[in-house]
Amino acid sequence: MLSSTIKERLDGLRTPFYLYDMGLLERTLEQVTRHSSRYGYAVHYALKANFEPRIFEYVRRFGLGVDCVSGNEVRYAIESGFPPSGIVYAGVGKSDAEMEYGLRHDIFAFNCESRQEVGVLNGIAARMGKVANVALRINPDVDPESHRYISTGQADSKFGISYREISELTAELGEMRNVRVSGLHFHIGSQIRNMAVFAKLCRRVNTLYEWFAAAGFSLGHINVGGGLGVNYEDPETEPIPDFATYFGTFHKNLRVGDCRVHFELGRSIVGQCGELVSRVLFTKTTAGGRNVAILDTSMTDLVRPALYQARHSIENLDGAGRAAREYIIAGTACETSDIFRDEVTLPELRRGDLVAIKSTGAYGSVMASRYNMHDIAPAVFSDTLVRASLRGL
Repeated sequence: MLSSTIKERLDGLRTPFYLYDMGLLERTLEQVTRHSSRYGYAVHYALKANFEPRIFEYVRRFGLGVDCVSGNEVRYAIESGFPPSGIVYAGVGKSDAEMEYGLRHDIFAFNCESRQEVGVLNGIAARMGKVANVALRINPDVDPESHRYISTGQADSKFGISYREISELTAELGEMRNVRVSGLHFHIGSQIRNMAVFAKLCRRVNTLYEWFAAAGFSLGHINVGGGLGVNYEDPETEPIPDFATYFGTFHKNLRVGDCRVHFELGRSIVGQCGELVSRVLFTKTTAGGRNVAILDTSMTDLVRPALYQARHSIENLDGAGRAAREYIIAGTACETSDIFRDEVTLPELRRGDLVAIKSTGAYGSVMASRYNMHDIAPAVFSDTLVRASLRGL
């Protein structure tokens, strides 16, 4: 990926830092818009994946809407110049103040995740003299076949309204004058690579859409979520996900009348455009004979391996011509779980070598913390290599 092609331009930068390939981001956005527009689909960028201002500006330029999961994300999107008419506010727990802010700005839709939430929103809207556009997030009980921590659409998930409660909710809606059910929302999880999972989701959506249509609801849109995964194991062979097959799967299997279909993509747009670049601090050998390399970054910069047991591809940018060895790649945090890869074969690692952890454009910097009083890794952008608040500079 990018780091290996511009390695000499990275040598003088203080590590760790996030390196963003803006050319790849632009090509990815071109693919998203081209393949989604073929079917008239609307795409919202899932801001939770990465909210770097320069990345967000690229998204805005391509005309995407925004999927937000907090009041601060809604505010950030509006203050960044995104029209409220393209903003959806999802999230399992919205505060009253956050709902009020969205209502004041007339956002496109609140994706409501419980019967009680709909009632609370109705009351707030009534007090403000507003009518809230609502998409009901229905839990379709579809297994996304991904890590259990990023599975959101199964029967016992905290997310969404149980399909068993639909009848009770629709009966209550008849008494609510300040919410307008304009759509249905679904999201079954993240990092899904098997298109058959999305085809199964479509069949569940079709059934629920037919139920709501028969119950007399006039729906304007169906939000099928996102969840499209990226190739973490071998990113060089698939720097841009197969958006043609992804959108084509929904076009082939979804039957929702004249409703406009909406998506909320995050990881698949920005995941491959980012790398976490660091240096080797020390190497050592355990009593059991295993080689360990300690990098100058940690789980405070990239928590996915510790949290999800995620496996990112790793490259020794200075290892050309050296013999290969198997390593444990570890970070500096005082936690046993601060391991980036438990078994990875790389050219011999030496103190000072530049190392790139790939596919970190999504859920990398946004999940960073200052645990152990670590600094936050800054961003470096490929088109200018402007250093944003590099440590000590």
